[in-house]
Amino acid sequence: MLKLMPDELKELWQAVEKNELLTEKFTREQERLLGEYRKIWIDALTLEGFKDLPASLFHELGLYIQCADAAEIQLRCSRAVKSLAQEWREKVDPTDRKSVERFYNESRVEIYDLIGWHTLSDDPSPLAYITALRFGLREGCRSCLDFGSGIGAGSLIFVQHGFKVGLADISSPLLAFGRWRFQLRQLCADFYDLKTSRLPDNGFDMVTAMDVFEHLADPVETVEKLWRTLKPGGFLFGRFHGEPDEDRPLHIVQDFEPCFRRLRELGFVDVWQDNWLWGHQVFQKT
Repeated sequence: MLKLMPDELKELWQAVEKNELLTEKFTREQERLLGEYRKIWIDALTLEGFKDLPASLFHELGLYIQCADAAEIQLRCSRAVKSLAQEWREKVDPTDRKSVERFYNESRVEIYDLIGWHTLSDDPSPLAYITALRFGLREGCRSCLDFGSGIGAGSLIFVQHGFKVGLADISSPLLAFGRWRFQLRQLCADFYDLKTSRLPDNGFDMVTAMDVFEHLADPVETVEKLWRTLKPGGFLFGRFHGEPDEDRPLHIVQDFEPCFRRLRELGFVDVWQDNWLWGHQVFQKT
């Protein structure tokens, strides 16, 4: 069975601890494996004619918002984390579900935040999508819903590896940009605006929910939605983690035990966990 990178790295580090492998060799192997993930990410998201992923992403967003100044786009992306946090504090009552959902449906700053994150310049954690891809391929999955799809990067990767994909989000601005990105590449997908669309019952072999649950006004209700849209035997691949963070006031959920409890009640079984890199977990619908 194909080993996933977090498992490979964990085993290699265990060999280091047993003095069976030099630390330097472990570091080289980790960089090699991360390099493979980076290549898949870059190949899927870089537009034709570009060799540099950040330049391609800034150009792509510039095309979308009709701004030819790549330096200005890059500047907005670099400031987006602080801008988004400020906008949240000014507009949102985190105890009010309508206030939270209205923010996500109206904010345009999140597009800049996600573009900046997806350059991988400061944080390689978006590469967790490649782990999800390889897990899905290993398990024979052919369809995937990206729940909380953002600007569509994960779905662009999945569709280019033969998956039928769906993108679901509460944010009309993010969904619109994601739809435009698919059209730009002449790729097909289904789009679900969670304010108005119901997810199909038994519609997908796999659901990814990457860095989503900490943002949700009602994460337990979301667990039930995802149970309904998964086929029997399907997989939920997500991260259930959140800590107080001054830079990320949007992370309003820190206690995920109610989610885990509801997963168990619905018959989900914990089948895999990334204990080395980014902490994602996989639950299977029984």
